Amino acid sequence: MDKQKLIMLPGPTNVSDRVMRAMLGPIINHRGDAFRELYRGVLEKTRQLFQTEGAVLVLSSSGTGGVEAAVWNLIRPGDVAVVPVFGEFSTRLAETVELAGGRALRVTSDFGKVPTLDQLREAVDKQGRFKALFLVHNETSTGVAAPYLEEATRLARDHGAFAVIDAISSLGGYAIPVDRWGVDMCITGSQKCVAAPPGLALLSVSDRVVEFLKGSPTKTRYFEISRYLEYGARGETPFTPALPLFYALDEALKELLEEGLANRVERHDRMSALIYEGLARMKLRPVAEKDVRSKTVIASYYPSGVDDAKFRKALAYDKGVVIAGGFGPFAGKVFRVGCMGQINEGFVQTTLKAIGETMAAFGN
Repeated sequence: MDKQKLIMLPGPTNVSDRVMRAMLGPIINHRGDAFRELYRGVLEKTRQLFQTEGAVLVLSSSGTGGVEAAVWNLIRPGDVAVVPVFGEFSTRLAETVELAGGRALRVTSDFGKVPTLDQLREAVDKQGRFKALFLVHNETSTGVAAPYLEEATRLARDHGAFAVIDAISSLGGYAIPVDRWGVDMCITGSQKCVAAPPGLALLSVSDRVVEFLKGSPTKTRYFEISRYLEYGARGETPFTPALPLFYALDEALKELLEEGLANRVERHDRMSALIYEGLARMKLRPVAEKDVRSKTVIASYYPSGVDDAKFRKALAYDKGVVIAGGFGPFAGKVFRVGCMGQINEGFVQTTLKAIGETMAAFGN
């Protein structure tokens, strides 16, 4: 087995020993009292993360499963959904809407930018009626974060539509007050800013969505939100949960709340600023324009002549630091550094030192 490396990916991210040990909890009956106590505790902590008093649920799936759940529960054949598209994951979201039988009204921008709020307003005013706005908050493929979640949510609601935020790689590094902003559904993943192992999706669900689903049942079984809420009311999941991951999530949420959500957000602010400053000193250029730069995923262009695969292999095996490459139009041109969860000054300085020394070894 490889020696543990410093994981500076856009997810999965580093997990504390405390959270890892939690997965050694006993196998228990997921229809018994012990699991009910565990799951109810997880749901209460999840509400605090989302800043909601409404319904929440946890799926044994990746974050993509959470996005699919949101789409398939809201979209019916012929429905129009507005989807700002500015990277790989927002592109996939639009495609998922179409797989569900809807029509995705794409509001696009160049990758590295975000469609402006004015563009969004113009698109929805021109469209008229639409079912939902699906907004990827943090586009991990480009290191870009949409800066107008509250305004976009209000825009959707003003048009009678649902507002859905994919915050898989941002919630916990950013505060998203679901109730105050009126977000109908928000999705995040366990392996990002929550700093738990991968394999769980967390969702918040507004009363409006709950009422809608009562009159319009969805045609998916595993991702049927109404079923999760029904079972969740008695402290259960409708299908067998990934039990060790639930133990880990419970512990990771305890860690987060002990630190305080505001403190965790502020720490992500500081650490991302250090990374951007360090890369700037190396004359490395971020993909994202300054006003939309993510603070949980930093994407940077390579200097000319640097081979992506060789660079990241050297970084991992010579320096013990694991970062991600680009994909889609950025494959081979970009590297991406995660700034999530357990991120601290030691992680940042180790990463910057490793990047700088490896760049120098490659003649840059």
